[in-house]
Amino acid sequence: MSELIPGPVVDREIPTPEPMEIIIGELVDKIKGNVNEAVGKAKQQSNDPETRADGAAQEGKAQQLGGKIKGALGDDI
Repeated sequence: MSELIPGPVVDREIPTPEPMEIIIGELVDKIKGNVNEAVGKAKQQSNDPETRADGAAQEGKAQQLGGKIKGALGDDI
């Protein structure tokens, strides 16, 4: 029976995303945030108090996402 002998540890670089992938990811996040904000605002116009509360929460989440994106990009947007 042969015994496995561990080989040397190989240093590998972690692949970094291409600049275009980063830009597309940021745009997708911005679009999601804008859609959430629009849906939240629409829900706040409802006559149902529960739906209005859901809309306020959804709009708040969109604003948090927008803040994270702005924080990552600085003044570039």
